[in-house]
Amino acid sequence: MSDEATVITVSQQKGGAGKTTLSAHLAVALADGGKTSVGLLDSDPQGSLGEWFEAREERFGEEKAGLGFRTSSGWGVRREIRALGRDHDMVVVDTPPKAEMDVRPALGAADLVIVPVQPTPVDLWATSRTLEIAKLERVPVLIVLTRVPPRAKLTGEIAEALQELSANLAETRLGNRTGFASSMGSGLTITESERSSKGADEVRALAAEVRAFLASN
Repeated sequence: MSDEATVITVSQQKGGAGKTTLSAHLAVALADGGKTSVGLLDSDPQGSLGEWFEAREERFGEEKAGLGFRTSSGWGVRREIRALGRDHDMVVVDTPPKAEMDVRPALGAADLVIVPVQPTPVDLWATSRTLEIAKLERVPVLIVLTRVPPRAKLTGEIAEALQELSANLAETRLGNRTGFASSMGSGLTITESERSSKGADEVRALAAEVRAFLASN
């Protein structure tokens, strides 16, 4: 855990769960137009978050991208978290799927682990191991349902099953909206590209919920 900054690690053992999209959107929303200094750490070798950040710098310029950014992997994650923590109020860490040895340092350094889960049985099954690692590291977890389709019965069933895992389930859900992906392609987030959309409202609500959760734990 960092002494200098609040560290939020976004983790899920299953690939394709939306970790990178959630990391970027949450970081921008938490920064709140520069009111909070936020750093991003990409520890996923795929480097998708880094590509998004490069697109962001091309759009705004290096000085106006609004976020700090570093990359690392494995045990070097803790060192980079400390480095970002010296210059930022909050650090958001994006992690790779499956590779437990690479993920565990990022979980152990966190003040909060956020686990994105799509409302499918496969995502539900993959969540258990991430929760086990967080429990071993004694770090609180907040599960966030992502890519949620409208009026799907399965979503309610998955939400009930998640609550039985003795983990905290966020009230805010992120819908299955094309605006999330399209904004990322432009180096933006949906709160910047579609400010008045339902998707933007969801992200802002999630950021507020995360802040409240951190304050109460």
